[in-house]
Amino acid sequence: MSAPVADRPWPGLDVSGVSILVAGFGVSGYAVADQTMQRGADVLVVDGAETPEIRERAEVLEVLGVEVRLGGEHALVLPSDRAVDLVVTSPGWRPDQPLLAAAAAAGIPIWSEVELARRMQSADGPDWLAVTGTNGKTTTVTMLESILQQAGLRAVACGNVGLPVIEAALDPEGFDVLAIELSSFQLHWTEHLDCEAAAVLNVSPDHLDWHGGAAEYARAKGRIFEGVSTACVYNTADVITRELVEDADVREGARAVGLTLGSPGLSELGVVDGMLVDRAFLTQRRTSAAELATLEDLAHLGPQGAGPHVVLDALAAAALARAHGIQAIAIRDGLRAYRMGSHRAQLLATIEGISYVDDTKATNPAAASASLRAAERIVWIAGGDTKGADLDELVGQVRDRLVGVVLLGADERPFTAALTRHAPEVPVRRVDPGDTDDVAGRSRLMEDAVRAARSLASAGDVVLLAPAAASIDQFRDYAERGDLFAAAVTRGPGASS
Repeated sequence: MSAPVADRPWPGLDVSGVSILVAGFGVSGYAVADQTMQRGADVLVVDGAETPEIRERAEVLEVLGVEVRLGGEHALVLPSDRAVDLVVTSPGWRPDQPLLAAAAAAGIPIWSEVELARRMQSADGPDWLAVTGTNGKTTTVTMLESILQQAGLRAVACGNVGLPVIEAALDPEGFDVLAIELSSFQLHWTEHLDCEAAAVLNVSPDHLDWHGGAAEYARAKGRIFEGVSTACVYNTADVITRELVEDADVREGARAVGLTLGSPGLSELGVVDGMLVDRAFLTQRRTSAAELATLEDLAHLGPQGAGPHVVLDALAAAALARAHGIQAIAIRDGLRAYRMGSHRAQLLATIEGISYVDDTKATNPAAASASLRAAERIVWIAGGDTKGADLDELVGQVRDRLVGVVLLGADERPFTAALTRHAPEVPVRRVDPGDTDDVAGRSRLMEDAVRAARSLASAGDVVLLAPAAASIDQFRDYAERGDLFAAAVTRGPGASS
C-alpha cells in the first residue's frame, strides 16, 4: 500500500489495498468486513467463537471474498501468513486480549468500528449527535431519533443500538444526521469523533474489570467530547460529567450546556412549572427561556408519569436536537410520539390496579435507582450477578418506596445484607432458583417471582423488575429475563381483564 492507513487523508478515507483484520464477528464486525471489502480492502475476520449465527455470517462473506477464521487459536495471535495494516476490533474485546496486545506491541493501529466510520464517511456526510453514559443512552438516542424525524430529517439511531455506525455513515441514500449511542468499550478505541454535539448523561462505576478502574472508565466516556463543534451536554448534578466537559478538547465556538431537573441557569435546559425549557439555544437566553415541551407530553412513559431519569433523558435529547437547529415544535411532537423500547421501564400491563413494569435493562444499582424513584409504592423484583457492586446506597435511597422485595439470583446475600441494614421492615420473598438450565426452568422461576410479587402488592402499587444486577447467573441474557417476566405477567390471574 502507498501509505500507512493512519496517515491516509480523511474524511473519505480510501481503504483500497489495506490489509484489515476484523477482531470479532458480531454485528459491527460483520458490517466492517462488508463495507471495507466492497471498497477494495483485503479483509480477514477472526473470532474465537463458532456459533451457528457466526458460521452463517461467515458463509455469506466468504462467498464475497472475505477470509474468515473461527476458533480460539485464531483469536489469540496475529496471523503469521499475512501482513496486517489495521485491526478493527469489536467492542467486546478487552484491551488485554492477546491478539490486540500483540497488535499494539507491533505498532499496528487498533480502531473501533466508530473510528473507521468517521474516517471513511465523506466530508458532506451526515452530522453526528452522540450520547454516552452509564445509564439512559438508548432512551435518549431513540428520543432524539423521534425528534429529528418529526422535524422532517432523514435520521436514524445507530451505534450501540440498532444499525452499526459504519452502515449509517456510508448509507448510499445518505442520512441527514445520525443519533449515535456509544458505549465505553466503543469509545476506548475511538480517537476522532468530531460530533456536532455530544452528551454524557451520567457516570457511575460499571465495567471496571474491562477498563481497569473508575478513572479509566470515566476517561473513555469523556472521549465523546473530543472535537465537538457546537455543544457538550452534561448533567449538572453529576460532578464527573462536568469535569469531563471542562477537560474536553473541543473546536472553537463549542460550549457547555447543562441539564437540570430544576429551574435552569444560563446555558442550561431544565424544568419550570411542569415545562421543559431551554436557556441555552436562544439569543435572549440571559433574560428568557423557550418552552420545548411539558411533563404531560411525557406522561405516557411511566405508570405514574415519566420518572426523573426519563425527564433528564428527554432534556438531553432536546439539547442535542437544539444544537442541530431543531425548533421547539418538533421536540414536543417527537417526545409525544416516542414510545419506550422493550425492557426499558416498559409498562407491560395494569391488572387489578397493579402496574407491571419491565426494566430488566437496569443491570446496575444506578440504573435500578432511577427506575425505583419513578414510583411511590413498589414491589421490587431484584437479584442476579451484582459483579461486586455495593447495594447499600441504593437500598437506603429507595427504602421508603418499597412495599416488598422478591429476590432472584443464585446468590441473594448482597441484597439481603443491604435490605437487613437499611430496610429491615420490608418483607422479602426469596424465590427458589431450582433448575434453570433450560427455558422451562427459567420460565418457572419467573412465574414464581411474579406470583410472589403479586401477593405483596395492592391496587395502586407497581411491580417492578429492575434487577440491579446482570442476568448471566440464571438467564441467557437480560432480554430473556424481561421476556419471561412479561410472559409470566400475561399468564397470571386477571391478565385478560
